Amino acid sequence: MAAPAPRPAATLPAAIARIASFMADFSVEATRPSDADIAALAVLPRGTRVYISAVPNRPADESISAAVRLRAAGFEPVPHVAVRNFTSSASLDDFLARLAAEADVRRVLVIAGDRAECGPFRRARDAIDSGIFRRRGIRAIGIAGYPDGHPRIGPEELQRALAEKIAAAEATGLSLEIVTQFGFDPQKMLDYVAWLRSFGFEQPVRIGLAGPTSLSSLLRYASRCGVRASAQALARRAGLVRQLFALAVPDDLIRALADAAPAQKGLHNVSAHFFSFGGLGATARWARAVADGRITLEGETGFKVMGPQ
Repeated sequence: MAAPAPRPAATLPAAIARIASFMADFSVEATRPSDADIAALAVLPRGTRVYISAVPNRPADESISAAVRLRAAGFEPVPHVAVRNFTSSASLDDFLARLAAEADVRRVLVIAGDRAECGPFRRARDAIDSGIFRRRGIRAIGIAGYPDGHPRIGPEELQRALAEKIAAAEATGLSLEIVTQFGFDPQKMLDYVAWLRSFGFEQPVRIGLAGPTSLSSLLRYASRCGVRASAQALARRAGLVRQLFALAVPDDLIRALADAAPAQKGLHNVSAHFFSFGGLGATARWARAVADGRITLEGETGFKVMGPQ
């Protein structure tokens, strides 16, 4: 079913217009999307980027199939490439060749992956530096960013790795964006963008946000991904500690980022990226409503999505 029409921009209050502008180029992330999941994305504009998570120990064919189906549905598939999952340069080359030939993929997100063992690529930079992406028609890549820090990597090493990946992308003719881990503290997100800009990293940044999700699920995912402390702070702020099945939405984060964008240098090239822990369809519907300005402000920090008109 198609989404309701957006509210005319000229009629939006200034605060809502800022939120809609910030959300204009949002993306979503899917893990092993079913045909029903992809059908539920019909509320999104054609060409919306849909990132495809790399699931450990799952065959690469799953990502290729998802990319093919997303492309056929009118979206831009952006598969994760976890380089440690490939036992040889040839296996990575074949994967990229099939993505390009079967799904017209021109953009991927490059990560090391969670496996301890690896083949020729231990770090994302190793694969970027090899030139293999450009040779297979990839023109743009994303790399990971960590506003909350990394549970196993210190800040100096993170900065060095980021600089090396950016340099490798530039040397091999790839455009680059930074896609962050999801988080729950708007000041950490703003500080992270300011930190990037202070070191001269001017690449586009996609800020990771959790779509509509029960608080119990959020805490579980946050614990796995190294942002548990940030999630617990969210629970305390929202007064939901004893309401673990209450639905949490990132309205306060989006409003804080949107309000800061006109004033804070460097936020002109920042957009939202949604992790669909509570379901791809629910995330797509909520994010589209916000991007269309179909919201009402609540208090000083939040907003609520309006019901169908």
